[in-house]
Amino acid sequence: MSEMITADLVDLELDLSAETKEAAARSLAERMVALGRVTDLDGFLADVAAREAQMPTGLDGGIGIPHCRSAHVAEPTLAFGRSARGIDFGAPDGPADLIFLIAAPAGADDAHLTILSSLARQLMDAGFTGALRAAGTAAEAAALISGERTDDPATTPTATATAAPAAAREPAGQDPAGGADPAEPFRIVAVTSCPTGIAHTYMAAESLENAAREAGVELTVETQGSAGFTRLDPAVIAAADAVIFAHDVPVRDKPRFAGKATVDVGVKAGINRPAELIAEVREKAARGETTAPGGPTPVDGAGDSGDGYGTKLRKWLMSGVSYMVPFVAAGGLLIALGFAIGGWKIDKAPSVAEHFIWTDHTSWAALLFQIGGLAFAFLVPVLAGYIAYGMADRPGLVPGFVGGSVAVTINAGFLGGLAAGLLAGAVVMGIQRVRIPAVLRGIMPVVVIPLISSAVVGFLMFLVVGKPIASLQNALTDWLEGLSGANAIILGVILGLMMCFDLGGPLNKVAYAFAVGGLAHPTDGSLKVMAAAMAAGMVPPLAMALATTVRGRLFTKTERENGKAAWFLGASFITEGAIPFAAADPLRVIPASMAGGAVTGALSMAFGCTLRAPHGGVFVVPLIGQPLLYLVAIAAGVGVSTLVVVLLKGARKTAPSAGEETAAVGPAADAAETKQAPATV
Repeated sequence: MSEMITADLVDLELDLSAETKEAAARSLAERMVALGRVTDLDGFLADVAAREAQMPTGLDGGIGIPHCRSAHVAEPTLAFGRSARGIDFGAPDGPADLIFLIAAPAGADDAHLTILSSLARQLMDAGFTGALRAAGTAAEAAALISGERTDDPATTPTATATAAPAAAREPAGQDPAGGADPAEPFRIVAVTSCPTGIAHTYMAAESLENAAREAGVELTVETQGSAGFTRLDPAVIAAADAVIFAHDVPVRDKPRFAGKATVDVGVKAGINRPAELIAEVREKAARGETTAPGGPTPVDGAGDSGDGYGTKLRKWLMSGVSYMVPFVAAGGLLIALGFAIGGWKIDKAPSVAEHFIWTDHTSWAALLFQIGGLAFAFLVPVLAGYIAYGMADRPGLVPGFVGGSVAVTINAGFLGGLAAGLLAGAVVMGIQRVRIPAVLRGIMPVVVIPLISSAVVGFLMFLVVGKPIASLQNALTDWLEGLSGANAIILGVILGLMMCFDLGGPLNKVAYAFAVGGLAHPTDGSLKVMAAAMAAGMVPPLAMALATTVRGRLFTKTERENGKAAWFLGASFITEGAIPFAAADPLRVIPASMAGGAVTGALSMAFGCTLRAPHGGVFVVPLIGQPLLYLVAIAAGVGVSTLVVVLLKGARKTAPSAGEETAAVGPAADAAETKQAPATV
């Protein structure tokens, strides 16, 4: 830990330079850049903002812990800031005065991640946080965090053992289950996990363990984080009376815990209200409420137990899309490069395994095209496999991939992949609910489930649902091929609205998945759809970047800094670059983005622009049909979005209020920002 934080990475007066969470992250990140720990400030902050958009990182007790994995981090680094005023990180109990910015490289090793997970656990210790609030110098704070100040009473094991979170401080010895025998303690196993796997995973584990000690409960936690995880001993699971899942990503091998009283919540619930979760699961155990012995039910298969079927269906589909996108990007771009280098007839080139000339550029183009084609061929099977995985965990992968491959074989395309994934997940969950003899349970996940589910899904796809779906897919392809005039423009408007509504969220992903699905069997119509989707997705960040340039006084200093990064993010087709603006002012930014996206989508379709690459932004313009008109469509949409957001924000600021900039961008505006009143919660 001493290598991760030094006095130069500590700011005990953070509120003098930052009033928002974005400004706080930037101020601390600048210290990392100065020490060479972060190589690209704006790129790193974009990754931090994207992680923050998934879930606020504020915690009860005055703690903010923004963190992310990023390719722009040279080595694992921790920066610490203290704010007397407090900075809002979205915690239920108000602003945070202790802010930890954790930067982990994309390929951080387990040793470093284990250290960071240890820090996360310390943050659940009131003695540790109290010592940080009392630290008088940056060096003292750095020493406390790195563990060098072992002589401080606040950091001794005694203080740690007695410092449970506020939410966990309930009278010990109470037995919601009805007074268990003290000689036989109530046993709970828990699993904690979060999207990044760096902080919340381990903080939830520590919080649950503290609450269990207070309640006299025996609790064992499996942390499924970035530092790796050690599976709970099957004997420990078998002996447990109940299970707590505190997670924001699917629990690995969830069927291990079937047949127990279960509470299934998000990871922040494990941090903020552990005692309530323990009491709830004990009550369920007392009432005899358990999950199905054969495995998770359809409702338990993914997401939180309170989710409706519509929400769960969205999560299952997004699971498949998220795993599919890297194959789409790699395969599609390689195919597009093959066309760009070798011309449109490169798809007729012989196999490079049989015919390759080292000095012939056509052979190299064929190589790129054929590698891309192989990668792209995984699109539908991966989609189906990971939809099934989202529903039924690892047992769903085999029938999902088999069903997806059948969809490719019978030309059922993208729609066939969706159906195959849902069928595979449903079949596996149905098999898991069947009671089987104990002697067969050991071979169920390896032999029985893959065998039966693959046979059933293959039968259904080949002989029952596959052909109707293939007919529907062909009809959709013919419809796209025949689009012209008003119909094409209307589709462009719809795609533009969807791409810009939630800026990289589920609706954006649905529109994008629809577009890339057509690239599996490209036609003129599907290539137009892909072009319109990418063009519209570039508009929001580019518009915010332009707006902060031409009317900077309408934006905060942090937003103007984010605007600089948004130029590159928008040009690269990273719609998420507009999220920091939308998070701060959604009622103005989102409608403005949608207006520009609709204009761009409509113009792209009207101009007949086509695109064979599924990603790349302006960097693949040479591969676009009608490239100049394509840029005109994007420019028009950016102009509309910029105009709308400036008008909406300008209408709000008809008269200057305390703390708002009233002058042009520059030192005066920056100085005005420092006088803003602190945000209230």
